[in-house]
Amino acid sequence: MITVHHLNDSRSQRVLWLLEELELPYEIRHYQRDRQTMLAPPELRAVHPLGKSPVLSDGEATVAESGAIIEYLIERHGGGRLKPAPGTPELLRWRYWLHFAEGTAMPQLLLKLVCDRIASAPMPFIARPVARAISAKVLASFVTPNLERQLDFMEAELAARPWFAGAEFSAADIQMSFPVEAAAQRAGLDDARPRLMDWLARIHARPAFHRALQRGGPYSFATP
Repeated sequence: MITVHHLNDSRSQRVLWLLEELELPYEIRHYQRDRQTMLAPPELRAVHPLGKSPVLSDGEATVAESGAIIEYLIERHGGGRLKPAPGTPELLRWRYWLHFAEGTAMPQLLLKLVCDRIASAPMPFIARPVARAISAKVLASFVTPNLERQLDFMEAELAARPWFAGAEFSAADIQMSFPVEAAAQRAGLDDARPRLMDWLARIHARPAFHRALQRGGPYSFATP
């Protein structure tokens, strides 16, 4: 039996969604974030040394990292589904977006979150103006321009084709869901980029996405 070690409001929601799209049987072990730190609980370290989610167990295999889990499930259990045919341009794009999601998109979104929290965090009065000024400078000079460039790039790609890899929905769209959802929540993605917003509405309308929500529990990123 496939087991997903699922942390609330996290990237592991994508794994549940993929399993629902593939119609594979699985079980969930639920973990809750610490309400103060928003970090994963220490119990996850018993599953993987880094104590992060997602982690997937399948027989003797323990697989971490969203992209690695998606590739593992597609190769071992996919039966040719949700992945373009070998040797096609679509497969190259599929692999690119599978890595872009975590390698390029998420670091900038994480920096945005950190800078925003620094600006609003409680601190001594004398330190507050300095911290806010540094945070604003990093956002304005580095984070925001990179985020804007990334969102423009994604918008242009979806102008060329309906899904990230090509004409058909694929696991690349599942992998890209979290950064696009996060951008809609905290990085200014809105109707000024209609193709991204349309893509977001289409993935949220998929029956497998809703089944994954029912099994995984509350997921705030599904509501931009």
